[in-house]
Amino acid sequence: MKKNILVLVWALLISQASFAQLYFTQTGKTSFFSKTPLEDISAVNNAVSSILNTATNDIAVRMNINQFRFPNRLMEEHFNENYLESEKFPAATFKGKISEKIDFTKEGTYDVTAKGVMMIHGVSKEKVITGKLTVGKDNISVDTNFEIVLVDYKIDVPKLVWEKIAEKIAVKNNFSLIKK
Repeated sequence: MKKNILVLVWALLISQASFAQLYFTQTGKTSFFSKTPLEDISAVNNAVSSILNTATNDIAVRMNINQFRFPNRLMEEHFNENYLESEKFPAATFKGKISEKIDFTKEGTYDVTAKGVMMIHGVSKEKVITGKLTVGKDNISVDTNFEIVLVDYKIDVPKLVWEKIAEKIAVKNNFSLIKK
């Protein structure tokens, strides 16, 4: 009896995998912007990985922190060494599920909400992200805008530069995923 149940579970998993449509990118773009009266800080990471399973609506994003590029080399150094400590915490991730039912067989643009867990600086927090998902002929695009509150992820800003770095950082993502 146990063997039959195991075979049934295995068959269900195999059939689910055969229907799953995975879309993937390693060239996603994540940018952030910090605006204060004293200084604006921005950076871009063009090597963000993301995968979307259209059968389950699961989405995952992973980026290497040291891949963010700043207009100023000193800002980049401070970001990696003093704030995000990229040697100790090399990656940021989001693993979640898109809440809305999307017909991935029909081209169009949809408002979506993804609920999941975001991990930055070694701290994991539940996060809800809203955005636009566009189903194209050969790809799926995902665009999001949200804020990160530094204290939520235990990112300390020294009092000496506190007025130069915003408490909330505006984050934008743009991913163009292709069928894997």
